Amino acid sequence: MTQRIEDYGLIGNMLSAALVGKDGSIDWLCLPRFDSAACFAALLGTPDNGRWKIAPVAKVHATSRRYLPDTAILETRFETETGVVTLTDFMPVNEGDRHVDLIRIVTGVSGTVEMDMEFTLRFENGQAIPWVRRKDYGLSAIAGPDAVELHADLALEGRNMKTCARFTVAEGDSVPLTMSYHPSNQQPHFVADRREVLERTAIWWREWVKSGSFDDQPDAWREPVTRSLITLKMLIYAPTGGIVAAPTTSLPEAIGGERNWDYRYCWLRDSALTLYALLNSGYRQEAEDWRQWLLRAVAGAPDQLQIMYGIAGERWLPEFEVPWLAGFEKSVPVRIGNAAAGQMQIDVYGELIDTLHAAREAELQPQDEAWRLQKVLLDHLETVWQTPDRGIWEVRGPTHAFTHSRMMAWVAFDRAVTSVERYKLEGPVDRWRKLRQEIHDDVCDNGFDADLNSFVQYYGGKTLDASLLLMPQLGFLPADDPRVAGTIEAIERELVHDGLVARYSTDGTDDGVGGREGAFLACSFWLADAYVLAGRHEDARALYDRLLGLRNDLGLLAEEYDVVAGRLLGNFPQAFSHIGLINTAHNLMAASGPASQRADQVAPKRSVKL
Repeated sequence: MTQRIEDYGLIGNMLSAALVGKDGSIDWLCLPRFDSAACFAALLGTPDNGRWKIAPVAKVHATSRRYLPDTAILETRFETETGVVTLTDFMPVNEGDRHVDLIRIVTGVSGTVEMDMEFTLRFENGQAIPWVRRKDYGLSAIAGPDAVELHADLALEGRNMKTCARFTVAEGDSVPLTMSYHPSNQQPHFVADRREVLERTAIWWREWVKSGSFDDQPDAWREPVTRSLITLKMLIYAPTGGIVAAPTTSLPEAIGGERNWDYRYCWLRDSALTLYALLNSGYRQEAEDWRQWLLRAVAGAPDQLQIMYGIAGERWLPEFEVPWLAGFEKSVPVRIGNAAAGQMQIDVYGELIDTLHAAREAELQPQDEAWRLQKVLLDHLETVWQTPDRGIWEVRGPTHAFTHSRMMAWVAFDRAVTSVERYKLEGPVDRWRKLRQEIHDDVCDNGFDADLNSFVQYYGGKTLDASLLLMPQLGFLPADDPRVAGTIEAIERELVHDGLVARYSTDGTDDGVGGREGAFLACSFWLADAYVLAGRHEDARALYDRLLGLRNDLGLLAEEYDVVAGRLLGNFPQAFSHIGLINTAHNLMAASGPASQRADQVAPKRSVKL
């Protein structure tokens, strides 16, 4: 039976990431560069597409799992009639960026438990069967550029293009297994003492958590915020500082639907909120690495600015379908790459300039080139801000004058004016002030519908858009403006279902894809933030607690939630959702949280606990 999305946990080491199921199976593994060149793919198809499962032979009466406190180390406990075992899964934090180890340790807790192991490797998005050879340490598997070594002191048996083993674990026994990846043109490496590596990995993660600064969180919120920060850290590719939206592709936004996208890339739309989440939590180095990634990724001609990039800043992200994969719960097509990378979205200019302005406010490492880049981008934005685009949600239907896009163009010029006024930087500030006012008037005149008493998704339309909840925290209009209040009320009326917020209505043809989708969790956090700015603190806390209740048993969130079926949807775990969880916690705890910092253009907190 296919596991649900929420049945998985994430392990990773800032080079690679894997999803571990409740049943002891690893069904999805992204190896270095997150480029899917080598991966398991059973999460998208059948177990024959790739899996590494370790589980009791006998019926399991109870399964529980947890992360070891303040770490990315996952422990699953299986209880059977004959005994109890734990399965510990983790990836060591290694030096370098070309080798990845995935360690699994089976430990006997009580009694005696017979265990089965099934190891099936498939490369190239689940379609390449490797050449497997027996070794004195286990086996070696090679397919093209990729190689894997399985280190296992077990009696291995080849069966139907799989490697299997059966072994028994008694109380006090420990059986370690390691899967090591390396480029096939390089020599394999070996992990000598897996228990020692486990202790070292636990210490590394706990020291990293201690280096943050969020002790002002209530006890009930500290664990969710900490878990979200650890998850966000795992989604960082350490060699470049890029942060992927999710480590997966094509997990559906509606079971059986076509809204299945590849999220293993870095989105500019997430950049400012990411920076605020890191800085307010005390992680300045990660914030600086993210800023530097942004500057490298967007360097070049301003008319070539993209909405997303690869983790090293790659721009060519062609989208294609892989028909040999059946899709998660038969949700097809399965897509590799993302064609939205070629879309025009005006909002990314404002998002990028807002992020760089926040970095300047936080006194991250100064760089004159960053300001020169911003001026070049602003020169281009002057000529294109009125161009219809695809909007923040990357619609694949007709282009429009999206209200959020125009509002973000205003943000770009607003931050530029503030930078000149506050930091005495050089720029055509009088022209920028004039443009800022022109865009503001344009949005208020054309983006607001008097009959609905709300801003709308695009000029001339009647549909609503949850991205308009960002209006007060962007500083476009104050939270007590009647038009902002009217927009919140309209969104509550039209886009909120069972207390959660949809991005926009996907009915009709404008979306370009159609079909339903779940409530978008980041937007639900934005509604809580809007409540905070509007002084509706009880509503904000109630919504925040509701959102915390949607996390799986390990504290992880996907992109969306199906309020009817009561299950997580979309790629998993989703950085945008966890960023929302972190920022909303800070907003609820202090009047000077990320939402008001962004609106007032003041520095995020810079303290770090030593």
